[in-house]
Amino acid sequence: MTADTTRDLIARYYAAFNAGDAEGMLACVTDDVEHRVNEGGVRRGRALFAEFCAHMGESYRERLADIVVMATPDGARAAAEFTVHGTYLRTDPGLPEARGQTYVLPAGAFFDIRDGRIARISTFYNLADWIRQVS
Repeated sequence: MTADTTRDLIARYYAAFNAGDAEGMLACVTDDVEHRVNEGGVRRGRALFAEFCAHMGESYRERLADIVVMATPDGARAAAEFTVHGTYLRTDPGLPEARGQTYVLPAGAFFDIRDGRIARISTFYNLADWIRQVS
């Protein structure tokens, strides 16, 4: 891989995200993908990542904007910075009650790339800021 092909892969992943296309996102990840969510556990494997995507699609409607993707020269690692524009649709356990609140949240992610697919996704955002916006 090169930096350009990795940036293209991440762009395809986020284009699928913005289209609400979980299958398109899954096509970008390895079978043993490691998914690390801000202040949460680690999900390993495509099946658990698919469950997460389904849950997110039911609880949140999000669109990412201002996406900037950076990659190492060998394409093995990447990072992305973006702004999340969202609507909180269904209450997540342990979080404030969902009433259709909207939010705008800066966020970022780090990626490992293997064999032309995403092998690790680590996503970060300010949970306290999100809670303040939806409370």
